[in-house]
Amino acid sequence: MTYPAPTVRDVTAVVPVRNGEQLLPGCLTALRQAGVGGTVVVDGLSGDRSREIGAEHGAVVISDEGKGLPHARTIGAAAATTRLVLLVDCDVVFPPGALAELLEEFAGQDFTALQAGLQSVGGPGYWGLALAHHHRTGRSRHWFGLVATLFDRDELARIGFDAGFASGEDIELRWRLRDAGLRAGVSERVLVEHRFAGDDFAFAQDQFLMDGSGLGRMVRKHGWRGLRLLALPLAASVRGITISLVTGQPRWIPYYAVFGWFNYVGLVRGLVR
Repeated sequence: MTYPAPTVRDVTAVVPVRNGEQLLPGCLTALRQAGVGGTVVVDGLSGDRSREIGAEHGAVVISDEGKGLPHARTIGAAAATTRLVLLVDCDVVFPPGALAELLEEFAGQDFTALQAGLQSVGGPGYWGLALAHHHRTGRSRHWFGLVATLFDRDELARIGFDAGFASGEDIELRWRLRDAGLRAGVSERVLVEHRFAGDDFAFAQDQFLMDGSGLGRMVRKHGWRGLRLLALPLAASVRGITISLVTGQPRWIPYYAVFGWFNYVGLVRGLVR
């Protein structure tokens, strides 16, 4: 079926949130100013004002009943009334004009899913700054994910998420999109602000453990095909330490060492659970 060129009014933003009252207003304000056709906030049993903030910004607010991020995105997309959905985490802010430009790139190059590029910011503490530095300089910034991603709603419903993945669902979905011959990628034109919700070691550790667990589940599901993922944390650690030394920024070396260690702890957990 041939559709007319989409506009931002043809986009429903789906925003999962759990205890995100500090970040959610900036995210929703930017989406409203972008002119999206609608916004669905999917609350993960927050203990703060996230639900109220969503309603105050004119969003439809529903609950994922604590079933996790993949489920939240699924039911949020199902609640959309437009043919395109924007999966956007509450720690993302779209600058003026960014969504329209992302949509133009999406439609012009026949994407099924297109993520905006991420300009990560964090701090002022060490771990927040280190996370942002890693995300700005690591190879993963070129990998398709679901942080700020335009998606054809019908294809998302058809392909869906694997419910066994609480983390790493973006990698798993990317593989299945590719296997289905559908195009997914990261924008070469659009950057959005990605703000880290935490700034301490506990937050960073949780990120590392979840990432590693997702890799372990990928190996469990895909067997021999997924074995190459076992090398990713080590490769990222070595690369980060090397860049830190070459650029005269040894302060980041402890971060990359800890990153590698806890990724492998999480990976083992993902393999055995």
